[in-house]
Amino acid sequence: MALKEQINNDLKAALLGGNRFACEVLRGLKAAILNEEVSSGKRDEGLDDAVIEQLIAREVKKRNESAKIYDEAGRSELADNERSEIEVMITYLPRQLSEDDIKVIVSRTIDELGATGPSSMGQVIGAVKKEVGNAADGAVVANLVKNALK
Repeated sequence: MALKEQINNDLKAALLGGNRFACEVLRGLKAAILNEEVSSGKRDEGLDDAVIEQLIAREVKKRNESAKIYDEAGRSELADNERSEIEVMITYLPRQLSEDDIKVIVSRTIDELGATGPSSMGQVIGAVKKEVGNAADGAVVANLVKNALK
């Protein structure tokens, strides 16, 4: 089943089940998908699952940043709401790799590319992100590559 179709079905189930919070989150996700379809000129054919996963990952990242800001401002109730939205959204993303798994991929990629020093950091990050896709946060990948190439 396509990811967009799964989100629509889960929205219907949440509506029927009376889960208002999940309804709001899924409606927001549908709106973000529709907005991306319109802006990229793919309204008729729709987006493929990989693009939708990237979009969801961006939405999760936005909520993580908001939660952090709310925590710093002492607004834990708003931060908790953002984290609850994240919990709904991450069910549509592939299982996230652990930091140890990413380190193994980074080391292997550095060896394969023969990368040395910070000048090849962009090349290594690009290769790792291409391999892991949406299963790892880009900031984590970048940090691990930076540490490995010191």
